[in-house]
Order: sequence, then C-alpha cells, then structure tokens
Amino acid sequence: MVTVVDALRFADDLESGETLLDRKQTEDEQDERDVSDLLIDQVEFADVIILNKIDLVSAEAADAIKVLLKTLNPEAKILTASYGQIDPLDILNTKAFDFEKASQGAGWIKELNEEHIPETEEYGITSFLYKRQHPFHPKRFYEFLSELPEEIVRSKGFFWLATKEQSAGLVSQAGKSIQLQSAGTWVAALTEEEQQQTLKDEPELSSRWHPEWGDRLNELVFIGIGLDQEAITRELDQCLLTEEELKSDWRKLEDPFPDFSGR
Repeated sequence: MVTVVDALRFADDLESGETLLDRKQTEDEQDERDVSDLLIDQVEFADVIILNKIDLVSAEAADAIKVLLKTLNPEAKILTASYGQIDPLDILNTKAFDFEKASQGAGWIKELNEEHIPETEEYGITSFLYKRQHPFHPKRFYEFLSELPEEIVRSKGFFWLATKEQSAGLVSQAGKSIQLQSAGTWVAALTEEEQQQTLKDEPELSSRWHPEWGDRLNELVFIGIGLDQEAITRELDQCLLTEEELKSDWRKLEDPFPDFSGR
C-alpha cells in the first residue's frame, strides 16, 4: 500500500480545512470527508510512503516532514523523490503488504498500546498518551476540542462522557478536522452475563477493570510539533468531573455533543 505525500503542500493540506468537495475531487454531494482526514488515513495505513517534490523544499523541511511521517506511521518505509522518480522495484511485486500489521501500525495506536514513539527533539515532534479513569464533563470537554492548540497535528482516541454512560466516544482529529462518533458500548454497560462472557473472551480487560467504572476511561493520543504536554494534560484534567460533580446527577449536566448510538 503506497501513499504519495506532496512535500510542498503537506503542511498546507493538513491545515486547509477543505473538503474533497471544495477541491472538486469528488462528485458525491454527500461526501463530507476533509482533505486532512483522508491524507492522514492514507499515511497511517500505508506500508510505503513516497515523499515527492523534495526538490521544492529545503533539506531541513524535508527531514522534518519525514520525522513527522515516521511518527504518524512508525512501520512505514519512507522513500523520497523528485518528479515521482523512484526505483520501481521498491514498490512493485514486493509482496510486503500485511493487512493486520497495517491496521495496527499507526503511531496513535502504538501510543494507545503504550509503545511510546521516541521524541525527535531536533524538530520538536512529540507524542503522548493521556489516560484517566474518570468521566469528562461534556461541556468542558466539548470546549476543549473546539479550541485545540494548533501545535496538535493528530489526535485520536476514546473518551467517556458523564452524560453518556452506555456509549464510548471516539474522537479523530487531523489538522483542523475533528470527527466524533460512537465507539460502541462500554462492557460495563452490558448485562452481567454479557460482561462475564466478554471478560472471559478478553482476559486482558480484567487487568484494567475498575471496581466502580469497569472499562470506562479516557485514552487520547496527541501527536504534534512543539506540544506542551503539561499544559494539554492540565486542560484535560480540568475537563474531568470534580469530586462535587461526581456526587451529583450526571444526567443534568449540559451536553452539546451529538447522540452516540452505542447499542
């Protein structure tokens, strides 16, 4: 699976906020995909990335993009090219593609599995995992997502809203694009019989099973340039329910999020 990245336009494409319709790259009026989403998805799933047009950027800029691509997809082989000129043997009949490996190769998944990607201090590209087993206040977390620092290039993960105890949320951000959707039902929201069967089928889940919250938790990965991890962590901690709010009726909290249909 080969993805071609335009070295000259890469940063602009991530921050453009444009859709495929805006670019006239689709005729489907219902296709609302953002350019940045599509670009990041392709980078994360590829096993070969060709960084093209490196003759149009400085050597330092090309190196920085390569480091960022490696952070987004640590498993991919990265080739550089001008005018798309590469050795065909690097991409043809290699029989190198492994669907399972590609599905788990993205940098955010590795961070989620606590396989930390080493920082590259020279270019300020870092990543980190935010993990808490307390619910988010929906209004405060919504406001956080609405004002993400521009240094965050990619963030993705699961979140737990106090007002939605049944459904896990999934947030996927690439550049200026943010997608929110259900990630299914928390195991803790299932019947006792269903819980026991799931824990039997997935024994590793028992190791992180909270006596009160079960498997409900927040796991968010952030990848970016010049990230202030302490500041982002502090802001997210402020989105969690306070001790007083934990004792209140969570259903009455203001919730600007759309409905999640986990079941």
